[in-house]
Amino acid sequence: MFSFLKPMDICLINIDNKLNKSLKPTSVIGMLWLQTHFENDHWESLSNSSIIISEESSKLLIEDAKNAGLKIKSFSGIAMLDVFRKNT
Repeated sequence: MFSFLKPMDICLINIDNKLNKSLKPTSVIGMLWLQTHFENDHWESLSNSSIIISEESSKLLIEDAKNAGLKIKSFSGIAMLDVFRKNT
């Protein structure tokens, strides 16, 4: 059986209603590419997927990554806060 799904190198996921995004490298290529765009102090946070970037910064990152040949996906349909609502 063949899979037509292409693995991605970087994944961006909405985390709030302001469209801030969690940045998650999903391949070695994605992690190496991100390391060239972030200072050494942020590498551990990158590897833990704990980097948050604004919508504006994510658009620039997506464009730059695609120009470099990376496969990147931004999930923006539903924010995580919409999925995991607080019980009041």
